[in-house]
Amino acid sequence: MKTNFLDLSAAADFLGPGAVEVNRYQSEITDLVRRSNPFGQRIKQVPATGHPSRFFEQTAINSPTAAQAFVDPRNIVAVVGNPTRVERSVPLKALVSQINYNLFDLEVGAQQQQFAYLQAKDLADSIGGLMLTHDSALWNGNDTSLTTPTTLQYYGAIGQITAGGNVAACSNTQKIVDVLKTTVATMVNNASFQVRPSAIYSNPILLDLLDQELKTFFNVVLSTSEITGGWVVKKISTQAGDLPLIPDWSIPYTGTPGSGTATLPAYIVTEDMVEYHWLTDTNPRVFQLGLPGSLQQQYVVVKFGAIVVKGASYAHYKVNITR
Repeated sequence: MKTNFLDLSAAADFLGPGAVEVNRYQSEITDLVRRSNPFGQRIKQVPATGHPSRFFEQTAINSPTAAQAFVDPRNIVAVVGNPTRVERSVPLKALVSQINYNLFDLEVGAQQQQFAYLQAKDLADSIGGLMLTHDSALWNGNDTSLTTPTTLQYYGAIGQITAGGNVAACSNTQKIVDVLKTTVATMVNNASFQVRPSAIYSNPILLDLLDQELKTFFNVVLSTSEITGGWVVKKISTQAGDLPLIPDWSIPYTGTPGSGTATLPAYIVTEDMVEYHWLTDTNPRVFQLGLPGSLQQQYVVVKFGAIVVKGASYAHYKVNITR
């Protein structure tokens, strides 16, 4: 017996008696596109003092040695000392994006009345897209100096922390958690600066390896804490207290994890010592240009500012982990 099956893909073009098929869509567009990272939401936002934005960093106080401070009470002679302050600066950078709306497309969309929100959504997404680039550049900006800029991008936090010189290593034979905790203890054990790191940032792949290590070797499941806007992450106990382990996809690594030669960095950060110096507004601003002859609506998104990692040589640490 032969069975005939109806080809439904062809039926969409067939107009049967008493029926006309038209395309219908869900009113919401599926959208899980990434628009932000946690790092930019957790660092300090401060107004720029100018271009470049300038500040002073105190690197020492008037602290005499024991031999200088203790004297004969009947023959008091003091040694004169002075605090040490250094002028620093950070050049501001510009980010820009543009979106154009065609008059014909807008009017067709308005008449169809199905995706009336799209104009506002696309403009909001243009802002979100610029902020995504901004968030990635906070870590990865390819400038190499705060005093003599070499590119138009930020001098990223990765570059500034690495240039600070605080870099530790974790070999294949060492436990990740042990090296991270020891590094935090080293930071806290500083006689010159009162360092209190507040978070550990790394790529999600490394943090997963850390989770597996703790479960396999120590049968430990880490507790969690909320860091921002309902975002819950794992945390580890250190000499600086419980530090959140914040996954950030924009932190790069090299090699193939598990090969024994991959290098996955983790950054122990004192977030109060990382600042974003903004000009005019902390948020991007949107400007609508005059209507050109093409009758397009043109919007330009602009953001001015720059990141500076204060105390890069003592308040932060990079740990290169080999796996």
